[in-house]
Amino acid sequence: MKTLDVEAVQAFVLVADLNSFTRAAAAMDTTQSAVSLKIKRLEDGLGRKLLERTPRLVRLSAEGTAFLGAARHLVAAHQSAVGAFAVEHRRLIVGISHHIVGAELATLLKRMNATDPGLVIELHVDASREVLAAFDGGTLDAAIVLKHDARRRDGEVLFAEQFGWMAAPDFHRESGEPLRLATQAEPCSVRAMAVDALDAAGVPWTEVFVGGGLATIGAAISAGLAVAALARRVAPTGTIDLGPRLGLPPLPPREVILHSKLSDARTRRALRTLGAAFSANAA
Repeated sequence: MKTLDVEAVQAFVLVADLNSFTRAAAAMDTTQSAVSLKIKRLEDGLGRKLLERTPRLVRLSAEGTAFLGAARHLVAAHQSAVGAFAVEHRRLIVGISHHIVGAELATLLKRMNATDPGLVIELHVDASREVLAAFDGGTLDAAIVLKHDARRRDGEVLFAEQFGWMAAPDFHRESGEPLRLATQAEPCSVRAMAVDALDAAGVPWTEVFVGGGLATIGAAISAGLAVAALARRVAPTGTIDLGPRLGLPPLPPREVILHSKLSDARTRRALRTLGAAFSANAA
């Protein structure tokens, strides 16, 4: 009977989930070459090619797809066995900007739970400014926010979020009419970015909806009330970037930053998984 290396199987599952050797290596706190070697040995041991690799793409082979479900069960069973005698449930309190939380949140939390089923995750979603203030005040273990202070140098850049002028496909703007905007209340850095871009381009605008989070703004633009400056990744399904069609100025990308003061290996591993999963969804 073949004996499988659990770490190699975990590496395979992470590469399959994150579509990247680099992101899987970050989640495991190792190197890309180490992950590649583990999976190569796993493939050799099984006598099966699990992944198809190209310079720009990693995807499952047919045999990798067949193996993935069993691999997930093996990793979960291993985590359960390792934690069988654990007496302490560690609480991880994370704040995330509502501008970067999309429909993939359930998948992100599932991956964190698979990494450490005994970890209690407390999640706070708010404006980047508020999340960062809570982190600096010591009430959060970690914060994932949009960068809005160029002078601040701490934190790890996860990826650059791409923004667009998102709206329903049938949104119509009459010639000479001010652009109807859905925004967050001031002082929102994304609102400031949007109105600064419009003012610099000489585009007249008017606020017709002020939301209390991404879900409310998403509802307003899906209903055809307005256009909103949103990250394309988290914009509601069915909305599109109308910037080119309406002649609106391009919006700059914004870096997504992970701030953390954690030092214990357990919670840092969970945060690495969360950061890698966010990066994978942004790719």
